[in-house]
Amino acid sequence: MSGLTLTKVHHVAIIASDYHVSKVFYTKILGFTLMGEVYREARDSWKGDLALNGAYTLELFSFPFPPARPSHPEACGLRHLAFSVTDLDAAIAHLTAHQVSCEPVRTDPLTGKLFTFFSDPDGLPLELYQA
Repeated sequence: MSGLTLTKVHHVAIIASDYHVSKVFYTKILGFTLMGEVYREARDSWKGDLALNGAYTLELFSFPFPPARPSHPEACGLRHLAFSVTDLDAAIAHLTAHQVSCEPVRTDPLTGKLFTFFSDPDGLPLELYQA
């Protein structure tokens, strides 16, 4: 087969305003595994490679004074990052126990599945979607 053949999303890159706060959020609260990290002195920047269930998924970056940008789900650009869960109620209870607020649960009108939104430490909209 010729031409462009995408096989999957390789990773998502996130720039955090406070690398260490976001690293704790993604590893300790959301359950990602830190596969490795490096401080890049020339860029005054941290880069962490995070895995979900053994699969390389996120790159977490820091940069000095990154510009703010709108990140509400309806802003132009990345709308949100969604994660599948098997038990939405348990996932919401876990986040709530870690002082992470979730929006009211909604039902996807096309699939009948339940979902909710919450935010990372920088306000990046994240979604939990019950599989």
